[in-house]
This record gives sequence, structure tokens and C-alpha cells, in this order.
Amino acid sequence: MKMNKVRFNRIANIARISVLSIPLIASALMAEPAAEGAAVAASTGDYATVAKYIAIALIMVCGSLAASMAVSKVGTAAMGAAAEKPEVLSKAIIYVGLGEGIALFGFLIAFFMLNK
Repeated sequence: MKMNKVRFNRIANIARISVLSIPLIASALMAEPAAEGAAVAASTGDYATVAKYIAIALIMVCGSLAASMAVSKVGTAAMGAAAEKPEVLSKAIIYVGLGEGIALFGFLIAFFMLNK
């Protein structure tokens, strides 16, 4: 019974991520410079530029989602460990920061792709 509940929760989380990523992709594509560039590219038939903007949006979405999952798992474990041994809190916070680095790397890659 517990295995089915775990499997259902994973499927539900994947569905939530899928549904929530659609507005994120749309908002990234509708940003002022991106939408203007994508609209001009689509009207001229330059689909490579449109694909570049879609890739940038996907990089931001995937990086943010991965960082949120990492921080939620590591942060929960860090607070649990700190409740038992308060002296490990400073070391645990470093690992939470490493999870945040995933979002930063996604942003940097997207920024470099936008300027290329």
C-alpha cells in the first residue's frame, strides 16, 4: 500500500511540474526582448532563433526546478540534522547553497546563450 502511495506522489509531482512549467516557459518567451526577437525571427522564417529562445526558457525552467528539488531535500535533511546536533548546522547550510548553485548555473548558461 505504501509503495502505491509513493508512486502516486511521484506521478503527481511530475504532473505538477509539467503543468507549472508551461506558464514559466510562456512567460520567458513573452519577456520583452525575447518575445520581440522571437516574433521577428518567426515572421522572417529564422526558426533557429526561435529554437534558441525556447532552449533558453527550458534551461531556466529545468535549472530552477532542479535547484528547488535539491534545496527541498537537502534543506529538510539539514534542519533534521541540526535539530539533533546544532553544531552541524553551519556545514549543512553549505550543502543547501550548493543546491542553489544549480539555479545560478542555469541562469548563467541562459544568459550566455541570450548574448550569443
